[in-house]
Amino acid sequence: MREYDVVILGAGSAGMSARREVAKKTDNYRVFDAGKLGTTCARVGCMPSKVLIQAANDFHRRKAFAQEGINGADSLSVNMPETLKHVRSLRDRFVRAVMGGMESWMETHLERKFATFIDANTLDVEGEKVKFKKAIVATGSTPVIPPNFQEFSEFILTSDDIFEQEDLPEKMAVVGLGVIGIELGQALSRLGIDIVGINRRQCISAVTDEEMNQYICDKMCEELNINFTGVKELAKRDNTLIIDTFDGHRYEVGKVFMSAGRSPNVEKCGLLNICKEVSAKRLPIYDKNTFQLKEHPHIFFAGDVNGDKPILHEASDEGKVCGYNAVRDKITPFKSRVPLAITFSDPNIGYAGKTSAVLDEEGADYQIGRVSFEGQGRSIVKLKEIGLLKVYGDTKSGKLLGAEMFGPDIEHIAHLMAWAIGNEMTVNEALSMPFYHPVIEEGLRTALRDLREKVEEEAPEIEIYPL
Repeated sequence: MREYDVVILGAGSAGMSARREVAKKTDNYRVFDAGKLGTTCARVGCMPSKVLIQAANDFHRRKAFAQEGINGADSLSVNMPETLKHVRSLRDRFVRAVMGGMESWMETHLERKFATFIDANTLDVEGEKVKFKKAIVATGSTPVIPPNFQEFSEFILTSDDIFEQEDLPEKMAVVGLGVIGIELGQALSRLGIDIVGINRRQCISAVTDEEMNQYICDKMCEELNINFTGVKELAKRDNTLIIDTFDGHRYEVGKVFMSAGRSPNVEKCGLLNICKEVSAKRLPIYDKNTFQLKEHPHIFFAGDVNGDKPILHEASDEGKVCGYNAVRDKITPFKSRVPLAITFSDPNIGYAGKTSAVLDEEGADYQIGRVSFEGQGRSIVKLKEIGLLKVYGDTKSGKLLGAEMFGPDIEHIAHLMAWAIGNEMTVNEALSMPFYHPVIEEGLRTALRDLREKVEEEAPEIEIYPL
């Protein structure tokens, strides 16, 4: 019977990061993955979606041309098959890059087989028993299709297959307006598809501040047809799916892009067979600083499969921690990076650090600095006067705690805030940093100045520190 120091289930972002750390200390390991290689991000997630979004935003920009004195926009059109071909072409390039990084170990250490836990130290690898000392479970996740949609599978597209389509119908529904739903729903609409977005409640993406959520919903509804009451009944007629919502509206579409979340792949790998203590979501309980299972500390749990932070850089970090600890006698807990999330809608939606919901749950004593991007200099220049940013700071010390935001180029402001929070900066320290003119980041400075007026940290007479 084969026995390895470490086995890794899954060759996605978390699994590959874990493998790199394991390989530094031992050559006696194996990676098992029977699915499609190339990572969720490169193959069906982050990267192909951004290619589609870029094309959509480029085409949408034509609506500002006349105001800028650029004529001829009316002659522009979208060839959807060519656009999707372009998406696949760049997607394949990203996947090739991932696969190229695997060449040095694929032949010797990767087995394209399905592995299932028999017990806490044994795998069933397609009929063969394999022993291990340590295991890292990084089996990823799968798109969720709600039960009421499952009998209409011919109409359903998920992120796993939408980019494989050679063409798309004139009318589509997007069910679920989280990060992926609003990103692709808006992009498809901008490319000329008649889109209806359907959500079970009035919420878009991941912000928790009530005023900001309402503002986002209002602004997105100005561009998109959105129903916030949810799906009540479904029926089909020929090549059309009929969707009735709880407020009495009826929509007839050719396809549905299903964005109702992703489910961790724990059932098929048999992990629940050896873990009796599970969370409310039926996931094994684990330590979020070491990623060890509570019941079986020699088994680690990383990436989308643990259901915590389904974001590439988080999955990669978790894999690194698991791989590092799996080949050492002494377990080291690691500090998580500052939370950072970005939705690539237009305008962007994002947060950095702690959201208002987290701060309220903790009972934190904090103040809010606020700015609107309506009337903000660079936003006017870009003809994108939409947005709201809130920064949170400790009432007494002025230490920056978090931010939630919606606006142009928010992806950059979110990084600045995450770095400032990670360096435990106060509002005064942040304001001592340079802000160029004219840039969107000046909006952040306005919000920080608003926050400074509300905290007890004494402000300097001027924002420049003396020698």
